[in-house]
Amino acid sequence: MLGPGDGLQLSFLDPSARDVGGPVLILPDGTSTLALLGSVQLSGLSLSQASRWLTSLYSRHLVRPELILSLIRPRPVQVSVLGEVNRPGLYSFAAARGAGEPGSAAGAVNLPITGLITPVSAIQAAGGITLDADIRRVILRRPAAAAGSERQIELNLAELLRSGDQRQNPILFDGDTLTIARAERPLPREVIEIGASNLSPALISVTVLGEVKMPGTLALPANTPLQEALTRAGGPNDWRADRGQIELVRLNRDGTATREFYSYRPGQNISAGFNPPLRDRDTLIVRRSAYGQTLDLLNQLVVPLVQLTNTLYFYNFWGRNN
Repeated sequence: MLGPGDGLQLSFLDPSARDVGGPVLILPDGTSTLALLGSVQLSGLSLSQASRWLTSLYSRHLVRPELILSLIRPRPVQVSVLGEVNRPGLYSFAAARGAGEPGSAAGAVNLPITGLITPVSAIQAAGGITLDADIRRVILRRPAAAAGSERQIELNLAELLRSGDQRQNPILFDGDTLTIARAERPLPREVIEIGASNLSPALISVTVLGEVKMPGTLALPANTPLQEALTRAGGPNDWRADRGQIELVRLNRDGTATREFYSYRPGQNISAGFNPPLRDRDTLIVRRSAYGQTLDLLNQLVVPLVQLTNTLYFYNFWGRNN
């Protein structure tokens, strides 16, 4: 359907009516100003419907009203991506524009068109899916021709990844809304499949603190399991780390944080109970063992006493020599 922002080219087969045609821009109110006709409503029509409509209107003014109406610059395709993606919101896909040409709607993230827009490309633009995403239930809602109505279909992107079923990855149009459902209990195998696909973000940022050999922030592949992240941080410090108290702090979208505890078990298969896949902005804290706490306590007590003893010895030595 044509809409505001579409750029058209109007041409007539009659050479004498050549000056009547030219570029046509659909204005924000859905109309276009045309020679001999004035303001004409074109929004909401398909290209063929608009061609027949203009032919009937020009038949009142021209002997040969046969015309060709072509789309030369489509308007930005604005798609809402909601649900279990890392950056839900409104995304505007548009071709490069020249100086002075109108842009897309305010509040939308503007992205250049590099091909046909599909659910996969829209999800990638929204930062990829989260670990709670159920790619078997992706809802596509599309406005219908009747005002206020819409059509809805359910897509199964797991079939696209498993068997290459392109019917699950249709072309998106302006005004579409894509909602990725939340999975109740994703299976470990599904998590691994999703992590290996291009639906997930390429890298995530995870911070490892406490008793590890190389604490700091790591850039890891999406869905890296907890045990692997600890290994990449050098592993827990010998004797000082409590390997049974690995704390995972996770920030949620609503501003809350969850805390869970795991044991360090290198080589453990990925699972929610022992080796969960990590999310972006997760923090791992390796706590000190009882031995490490005792050693730090002794250092806090002994070091000041040694310093005090050295000071007294120096004072006495200086007093005897003077």
